[in-house]
Amino acid sequence: MQEKKHRGNLATDKRVSRAKGIDRVTLTYDKDNMMCYFYLEKGSNLEMHTHIQSQSGIVIKGHIHFIKGDGEVLDLTAGDAYYFASNDPHGSKILEDTELIECFSPSRDDYKD
Repeated sequence: MQEKKHRGNLATDKRVSRAKGIDRVTLTYDKDNMMCYFYLEKGSNLEMHTHIQSQSGIVIKGHIHFIKGDGEVLDLTAGDAYYFASNDPHGSKILEDTELIECFSPSRDDYKD
């Protein structure tokens, strides 16, 4: 596993399935930060989960509901940005085909392809 990836490209970098209908391309990272691009199919869901990394992102296109551990729903469409603190429970329901850019700090070892 490499420790740094200084350059990425959506057209040529490996697209990996994260869950049914949820694909990821890891674009850049070092030990402190990581940027990924996600392709989410309408009707897909991501189970409630936590991770030590803080997570921020922006919706590039589509419509998604992020559900927080306290039941709050973030209703997001293209141009909306969001943030989850370390260990903040969250899941999602994909209402339209959606694309996101997400950043994690520190990097996620499980996303280093």
